[in-house]
Amino acid sequence: MFKINEDYLKLPGSYLFSTIAKKINAYQEENPEKALIRLGIGDVTQPLAPAIIEALHGAVEEMGNASTFHGYAPDLGYEFLRSAMAQNDYQVRGCDIKADEIFISDGAKGDSGNIQEIFAKNNKIAVCDPVYPVYVDTNVMAGRTGTYDPQTEKWSDVIYMPCTKATNFAPELPKEVPDIIYLCFPNNPTGSTITKAELQKWVDYANEHKAVIIYDAAYEAYITEADVPHTIFECEGARTCAIELRSFSKNAGFTGVRLGAAVIPKDIKSGDTTLHSLWARRHGTKYNGAPYIVQKAGEAVYSPTGKVQLKEQVAYYMNNAKVIYNGLKEAGYTVSGGVNAPYIWLETPKGMTSWDFFDFLLEKANVVGTPGSGFGPSGEGYFRLTAFGTYENTVAAIDRIKKA
Repeated sequence: MFKINEDYLKLPGSYLFSTIAKKINAYQEENPEKALIRLGIGDVTQPLAPAIIEALHGAVEEMGNASTFHGYAPDLGYEFLRSAMAQNDYQVRGCDIKADEIFISDGAKGDSGNIQEIFAKNNKIAVCDPVYPVYVDTNVMAGRTGTYDPQTEKWSDVIYMPCTKATNFAPELPKEVPDIIYLCFPNNPTGSTITKAELQKWVDYANEHKAVIIYDAAYEAYITEADVPHTIFECEGARTCAIELRSFSKNAGFTGVRLGAAVIPKDIKSGDTTLHSLWARRHGTKYNGAPYIVQKAGEAVYSPTGKVQLKEQVAYYMNNAKVIYNGLKEAGYTVSGGVNAPYIWLETPKGMTSWDFFDFLLEKANVVGTPGSGFGPSGEGYFRLTAFGTYENTVAAIDRIKKA
């Protein structure tokens, strides 16, 4: 008789955004006349930039010609995209990252879940609290998190790093030393950031304790302040302790196209074994690469025209963030985020849990957001709204919230 992976059974409930989708569907079935405005999931709404569309069309034409047809992609990804990333994301910032240290994938979500496979089961992880659920849930599936306490909503073998108003929604160096540290800046869900000097402390800490930092840089394109690093590799010593995850979803609107990358320097070692070699083996065994057409679209992101067009798209979403931030402040809410990230983090009204506030906005304002408690215990009492809607819907949503 076949047996199942019982670690999957340890997961409480369903994935956060699946739960939200079920609630929305139930509400719409009962209220089909209500027009909802969705500011919950971080999905983009603007169409792909013209430079990217042109690259997609060109690649499609190539695939229709025998002399330019492409089959399986190279294990690490096409050299043209890896070189463009190495140059534009790293080398121009003075970071020593080479093209063959970049592994092209179909998105940062998959990489953030899959990367833990190359580490031993008895590694202890540390996560920010609140946290992007994928970091924790995939480690639960791997049997690395111990037992779940429904009272505290915490796992026994996970080190939680509270990110609260008292810490400016940034984590502090943990007293219990972890083996693997998950960091995401600009942060999802709080929109917070740390300076280069503060990030350097994490790199020094990781090197001192021989820990690995898995650094999610999915939102770096939204950074507006000069002292906030765009990559962890701006920090001295990061090559020996950090893996960085990159996404094309938020900076280029690839949520429906799918493209990302994991950057693993060859200097990170456990004994004589490099993490680069382990990930290369895993990548080659379990993954056949992002499509040629999509990788050509990714290359267009780094073209002069593509850069200009995408800068305009990022500005569009950040203007939405400003509308949300200012509108909520005017309505009397306590708000943070929205300066270096497309997320606004607000305190729920007194006496309301984050799910209470979700229901309130859904029913009274017909606006969908994300309850903070879905991101971890320290998210209770908070709520996330995204700036990825259209400008018109964003303005309308804030007007509805004010009236509610």
